[in-house]
Amino acid sequence: MSAVPLANTAAAAWTWDSAYPAPAKLNLFLHVVGRRADGYHCLQTVFRFVDHGDSLRFAPRADGEVRLVAPLPGVPEERDLTVRAARLLQAETGCRQGVDITVDKRLPMGGGLGGGSSDAATTLLALNHLWQLGLSRQRLQAIGLTLGADVPVFVFGDNAFAEGVGEALRPVSLPPACYLVLEAPVEVPTALVFSAPDLRRDTPALAAADWRPGEGGNDLEAVVVARFPAVAERLAWLTQHARARMTGSGACVFAEFPTRAAAAAVLRAAPAGFAGWLAEGLDGHPLRELVAA
Repeated sequence: MSAVPLANTAAAAWTWDSAYPAPAKLNLFLHVVGRRADGYHCLQTVFRFVDHGDSLRFAPRADGEVRLVAPLPGVPEERDLTVRAARLLQAETGCRQGVDITVDKRLPMGGGLGGGSSDAATTLLALNHLWQLGLSRQRLQAIGLTLGADVPVFVFGDNAFAEGVGEALRPVSLPPACYLVLEAPVEVPTALVFSAPDLRRDTPALAAADWRPGEGGNDLEAVVVARFPAVAERLAWLTQHARARMTGSGACVFAEFPTRAAAAAVLRAAPAGFAGWLAEGLDGHPLRELVAA
């Protein structure tokens, strides 16, 4: 009898009774290196997964319907990325199975942590597994890209150096790190940031092999800080304690610390009204082994 592949063995532990993680991502740097003729921006960034995020549960339905158990306030069910991801899987494969989706939401909307994209990717990974569709990682990434530019990296599964609109990915090895993340009580619209006339769009491109942890900044940061005082306030305060930067298009800001104790000490000293949390950097997505290839 041949040995069972490791990926299949690991995947077998995930069932309809499991809670499926949807981790946050941090952009360790984010540069805008150009703009395409179609208006989309050319980016370079490094995505890092952390051990803090949303959690999703799935329950089978016999009627083929996709339903969200508790829709997010202000987000119509048909626009929710988890619902759209599940229906796309059905359409792509002809699958007639249905599902109820429950999202335990911990990540703020418009925070630059990839919460909605991560939820969509976890839906693709989990339902591909639970519905036994057998789609490849590359196919799932392509489906994910139609939902949003950040979805493919969560399906990709490795911390990644990303280019293009964020979909051209190559794995990157990152050292262990603890991060302190501060949440600003605002939702930053990504479209507003990328349409800003003062956004820098000509940062020289890096060779992926030349990038080292700690290098680079976030070209979107100046635009957001100028328009959202709450983000500016938290970034300025955290900068007093470590090299701080914004993740994604905001509104969360973060800093890396050598130990969890050091990060916790800074969080305890945060001004009243500052919400934040600690997270360890992950080596990869916790659901990476749900797809064999």
